[in-house]
Amino acid sequence: MRSDLPKVLHPVAGRPMLQHVLDVARALGAVETAVVISPQAAQVRELLHGVAIVEQAEQLGTGHAALQARDALAGRVDRVLVVHGDMPLLRAETAQRLLDALDAATLALSTADLDDPTGYGRVVRAASDSGVTRIVEEHDASPATRQIREVWFSAMAAEAAWLWEQLPRLRAQPNGEYYLTELVELALAQGRPVAAAKTDQPSEAIGVNSQAQLARVNRLAWDRETSRLMAGGVIVLDPSTTYVEALVEVGPGTVIYPNTHLQGATRIGRSCQIGPNTIIVESIVGDDSKVWSSVIEHSELEARVDVGPFSHIRPGCHLESDVRLGNYAETKASRIGRGTQMHHFSYVGDAEVGARVNIGAGTITCNYDGLSKHRTVIGDDAFIGSDTMLVAPLRVGARARTGAGSVVTRDVPDDATVVGVPARARPRPSSPMTDISASKDGD
Repeated sequence: MRSDLPKVLHPVAGRPMLQHVLDVARALGAVETAVVISPQAAQVRELLHGVAIVEQAEQLGTGHAALQARDALAGRVDRVLVVHGDMPLLRAETAQRLLDALDAATLALSTADLDDPTGYGRVVRAASDSGVTRIVEEHDASPATRQIREVWFSAMAAEAAWLWEQLPRLRAQPNGEYYLTELVELALAQGRPVAAAKTDQPSEAIGVNSQAQLARVNRLAWDRETSRLMAGGVIVLDPSTTYVEALVEVGPGTVIYPNTHLQGATRIGRSCQIGPNTIIVESIVGDDSKVWSSVIEHSELEARVDVGPFSHIRPGCHLESDVRLGNYAETKASRIGRGTQMHHFSYVGDAEVGARVNIGAGTITCNYDGLSKHRTVIGDDAFIGSDTMLVAPLRVGARARTGAGSVVTRDVPDDATVVGVPARARPRPSSPMTDISASKDGD
């Protein structure tokens, strides 16, 4: 991989490769799960919770690796599923078929027909419709054997008691390694049946040993997820430029435009418009909302929220229904009340904004004093004029107004109007003459 990151931690559709394999085990209801790692795989350990961790001190091949798990599993399970950690496209349905094959066999192998079988162990049969006679690793294969397109793709199932007895009997190969594939010959020599469960999705067989293979697997994983969404009634205009991770949920009738990234456990409601050029990370978007050319992170949008273009909703935000955020609007750790509008070039951070507030262009909540963050509270139906600086901690009352360019450093009472730098209260005019006098005095 030419990377400091352990191979099985490289992400596929937003999750480490190994996590996809562990998800298969969980989906099957595995009684016990053991992960065999090298002593140097400290980063891998951090991912593993609720599973047995087994160290393989010497890297002596797949058979040797499986043998290391014997003490953790022997006597606790009846059947064993063995999967390589770099097989993130393996489906639970395929793994279940392997286990089901043990009803009539001692050993079952996952196989696939590949257009390009380079790098895989070939499945050798006495005849095209007969059982498996052996598996030949590519570097041991003759030119004729390398023409075989059926391959074993690194998953097998076996009766547990038989497996633990056979693993110590594997022979060291010329390179000093012990191969799981030799189990086929051992079983057949004992007159035990070997089953082959061929997948109907050859992409499951793709392992990852390079960045190029990782990119290919990611594309296939994204395609799998977009297909899942489309089967549920989601309209994906261009699947080839749509990037959907495994935990994403989207309601029917929603349209996803090109170059959209939906990441983590994001949930999007019905009849939304998402994209183009949009990234949504671990967030909730309510029904009938629109998010275009914007970024949303770890936040929640209620129904009928309109965001974008070029807005950024940073972590910790909650936008109530019918909120409108327009060009270059940014929010952070704030709650924006129902029907509030913030259309242009504004920043609201660490704030509680009421309902039906109008936030003018260029408004900023000055929430950081160089040492600490402070909150701003804006009441219902307030009007915040363009280029207003709200210097927190601060409260602007309900129905209060700020003049354009005001720097507000003190709380503003309900129904009051403040203007200037620093902002001061402007008296409510009793007549046109009073209003003119106040203007001449600079109030």
